[in-house]
Amino acid sequence: MDTYYFKSIPSKYRSAYKRYYMLQNLNTIQVACMVFFCLNLAIHIFTYLVPPSITHIHNYPEFSLANWTCLVITPIFYLAGHQLIKQFKKRSNLAISLGYVLTFCIYLLACGMLFNFIATSDPSNSIIIYLVALIAVASVYTLEYQETLLLTVVNALLFTLLLMYVRADPTEIIYNELLLVVLSGIFFFVSRHVYTYRAGEYLQFRIIKEKNIEIEKAGAFKNDVLGMVAHDLRNPIGAIESIALLMEMDELDDDTRENTAMIRTSCRKAMTIINDLLEVARNDNSDVLNYTLVNMNDFLRDLVQVWKHMSDFTNQLKLTVPDRPVHASINPEKFHRVIDNLISNAAKFSKEKDTIELKLYEHKNLVHIEVKDNGMGIPASLIPNIFDRFSKAGRNGLKGEQSTGLGLSISKQIVEMHNGRIDVQSEEGKGSTFTIRLPEIEADI
Repeated sequence: MDTYYFKSIPSKYRSAYKRYYMLQNLNTIQVACMVFFCLNLAIHIFTYLVPPSITHIHNYPEFSLANWTCLVITPIFYLAGHQLIKQFKKRSNLAISLGYVLTFCIYLLACGMLFNFIATSDPSNSIIIYLVALIAVASVYTLEYQETLLLTVVNALLFTLLLMYVRADPTEIIYNELLLVVLSGIFFFVSRHVYTYRAGEYLQFRIIKEKNIEIEKAGAFKNDVLGMVAHDLRNPIGAIESIALLMEMDELDDDTRENTAMIRTSCRKAMTIINDLLEVARNDNSDVLNYTLVNMNDFLRDLVQVWKHMSDFTNQLKLTVPDRPVHASINPEKFHRVIDNLISNAAKFSKEKDTIELKLYEHKNLVHIEVKDNGMGIPASLIPNIFDRFSKAGRNGLKGEQSTGLGLSISKQIVEMHNGRIDVQSEEGKGSTFTIRLPEIEADI
């Protein structure tokens, strides 16, 4: 991480960061004013109730005057800060706000210094009050290095003037000036360390925010391009398939008929890929689906009937549902696509007459839908990647069907949009079971 002891953050972020931390400084001063006022009030009450002979406060009249002064000035700072915050939120005036913050910091340092001198006449004997003021200003307020240097110099001048005012002897002046050098160094480096830490956090936040915006823009651009390309490809591919169909109506020799059949097959494969791409783009661009409370028993029965009437579907499809209706809130069109994908996959990796089981049941307030086949199964090394988009885990089916690597990814995407999840259990050579879990909805009777 970069350090900013003698420099500011990069100019690209400097102006925004100043507005950010200046408002924090103004809000912090409000809190500090309340704490400092209450502290002085408590000291005033304490010194009023307890006689000076017990408190051992030197220069009691001066101490009492300083205490009264703080009780009067601190509320003025609070009210001024309150007005500045209201104006800052409407229109940030950095120059006035900075002047206010620096004045308050000098005020705190002067109070700590003054109370220390009044209480002991010799700061080197007791520096607790002064040290607390230094550390409080250095650690609580975010300041640029020029402002920190200014406060360090002003603090040193005030300290030296007070030493001259109390007419300390030369030895005391030397010791106290050495003490001042040490305390000023502590003040400067604590302040710069705090600035470095907060600036680092701010920069990380801004960089992450910028990266997220870039990612969102790249994702939106990708989806737009994906949808546009896929949509524009449908028309020419559909035209090619139509031409092939027209050619087949004529008398063709065997070679030409075989070629036109290959053209139509390729067109159908291309249209499948295009439909998958469009589905991905639509799902990525859709945050909310329209959901309907659906009787899943009837939904799956209707779906199974559609599959059984498909001429090219040769597997046995067995449906098992419970006696009582099971309801879930789904988007029927999208969810139909999920079950179709799973049944199609099961058929792709099963022998022609093998049974594919579709099972619906309830468990732990969840709707479970299982699609089970007894086909070739999935190698263990591929299982972690089968739901990835354009997954390399895609394999050709037993009849040579090709995979786009999108079917299971789309299914997972849709299931998660329904606040559900999809899992798979598979053993190579023994088949696979895909399980969908959805929140169950109790239907009003």
